[in-house]
Amino acid sequence: MISDRKLEHLEICKNYDVEHHRTTGFEDIELVHRALPEVNFDEIDTSIDFLGKKLDVPLVISAITGGHPASKVLNQELAIAADKCNVAMGVGSQRAGITNPELTSTFTIVRDVAPRSVIIGNIGAPQVEYANDAINMLDLDMLAIHLNPLQEIIQPEGDLDAQGYVDSISDICKTTDVPIIAKETGAGISSIDAKILENIGVDAIDIEGVGGTSWAAVETYRAEDPDLGNLFWDWGIPTAVSTIEVLESTNLPVISSGGIRNGLEAAKALSLGSTAVGIALPFLKHAYKGHEYIQEKIEQFQLELKTAMFLVGAQNIEQLQEKRLIITGRTREILNEMEINTKKYARRI
Repeated sequence: MISDRKLEHLEICKNYDVEHHRTTGFEDIELVHRALPEVNFDEIDTSIDFLGKKLDVPLVISAITGGHPASKVLNQELAIAADKCNVAMGVGSQRAGITNPELTSTFTIVRDVAPRSVIIGNIGAPQVEYANDAINMLDLDMLAIHLNPLQEIIQPEGDLDAQGYVDSISDICKTTDVPIIAKETGAGISSIDAKILENIGVDAIDIEGVGGTSWAAVETYRAEDPDLGNLFWDWGIPTAVSTIEVLESTNLPVISSGGIRNGLEAAKALSLGSTAVGIALPFLKHAYKGHEYIQEKIEQFQLELKTAMFLVGAQNIEQLQEKRLIITGRTREILNEMEINTKKYARRI
C-alpha cells in the first residue's frame, strides 16, 4: 500500500544514512568578503517575492511528508513553524490523500494550522487527473510536479514507464490556475530538461540536486537486492552545477535545493541567481522535536544568511544576487566542460 510505503520512507529517513556520499559543490563557491560593506546589519532585508507571494526568508521547507497517519503530526509541526516564520512549505505526494479519504487529513492539517502560509502541493508527472483535486485539497498557492525516475527504478514497486511525462506536465500547466513548479527528488535537473520545462509552461524549477537526500538510498533499504541501489546511490547532478545550468539556460525562478544545510550555503545559491532555497531532511528530523525547535532552526538559518549578506555588503536579496563569486575546483571543471563561463561571476561588484 502507498500508506505503508510512506511510513517506511519516514522511518528510513529518520533512522538511517540516506544522504549522498558526493557533495553539493557549494564548497567550491566562495563569496568575496567586503571590508567596507556599507550596510546596517539591522536593516538587512531577507524577504523575497516568489511567484507573487512574499516570504520573509527565501526558504522552502521542501516536500517530504504526507500519506500516512504518522505523518499528520509532522506536517502539523512543520506548518506551524512555516506560518510563524513566513516561509513556504511543500507537502509530499498527495496521491495517497486523493485516492484514500482516510489519509486526506494528513495533508489538510497543513492548511488548518497555517492559513496564511505559502503552501506548495505535490503530484507526480503522469498524474494530470489529480492536479485540481490536489489544489482544492489545500487551497494551494502553488503545485509542484515531482520528477523521480531514479527513485522509481530502485523502488521495488516503481513505475518504469516514463513515456508521456512532457505531455502530461504540459496538460497540468494548461488546466490549472496556480503556478506550477517542476521539482526533482535528489538527482538534479539539466539544462536540456530545464528548457523543455520552460517551453511547456512550467513557472519555476526546484533543483533537488546531488548532495542531500538520495532517494536511491532510501529505496535501497527497502529493496530485496541492494546492489542496484548501492551502485546508483550517488547518481545525478551536484546541486551547485544543476543550479547554474538551469539559471544559465532559462529565465525561470529557481529554488536551489539538495544538501543545503545552512544560511551561508543558501547565500551562495542566492548569489548565483536563485530565488530561494529548499531544505527537507533536516526539517523532517526537527519535526519530531516540535515546531518550536523548527522555528529556532529557521531563525538560525536567517541569522546565518544575514551575516553572509552583511559581509558582502548586500542590503537585500536582489543585491546579494549581484555579488561576486569565485568558482573553483571540481565545480568549475564541470562548468568549463559545459562551456559555461565561470569568470563572469568574479567580475561582479
